[in-house]
Amino acid sequence: MDSEGIRRSIESAVAYVTEHPEEAAYTDSAAVARIDAGLLCRITGPNEASVVTDMPASVGGGDSAPSAGWLFRAAVAGCVATLIAMRAAQRSVTLGDLEVTVDSESDDRGILGIDDTVPAGPLSLQVAVRIASTDGTDRDALVQIVHWAVAHCPVSDAASRSVPMRVDVETGEGRSV
Repeated sequence: MDSEGIRRSIESAVAYVTEHPEEAAYTDSAAVARIDAGLLCRITGPNEASVVTDMPASVGGGDSAPSAGWLFRAAVAGCVATLIAMRAAQRSVTLGDLEVTVDSESDDRGILGIDDTVPAGPLSLQVAVRIASTDGTDRDALVQIVHWAVAHCPVSDAASRSVPMRVDVETGEGRSV
């Protein structure tokens, strides 16, 4: 879909949700993970969506697929890039080059349970955006689009704030929360 089509679709979605705010909140589709063999994990979702993860050989994986941590960074990068393109279309900005790179710093003592004071997940995330327009949009406008996109990206939002999590466990002996 071209930028104009994206802009019209977003305007339609905004109008609909504005008129029907009760339909704005919903339960997201589930991702279901199953270990295939060793640490190779297959995650499935709606409409036959699937992805495979594996861990590096250094922790017993086969190193045959990206790790879940890399997919997390990929999700941030993909989501931010998509939101940049959406916001640019809303603002009638024609993008040329767009590249979003997400990396992180981690400490393996957390994931390996060596030191419970060290977080298991990333200690920090860095989002680097390379962006250009083909229509002469000035730098400040492009920077505003990027910052808007990062602020409205559901994945970067989840990474930057504490999201409540409940864990349910079901065993052969019953279920506990």
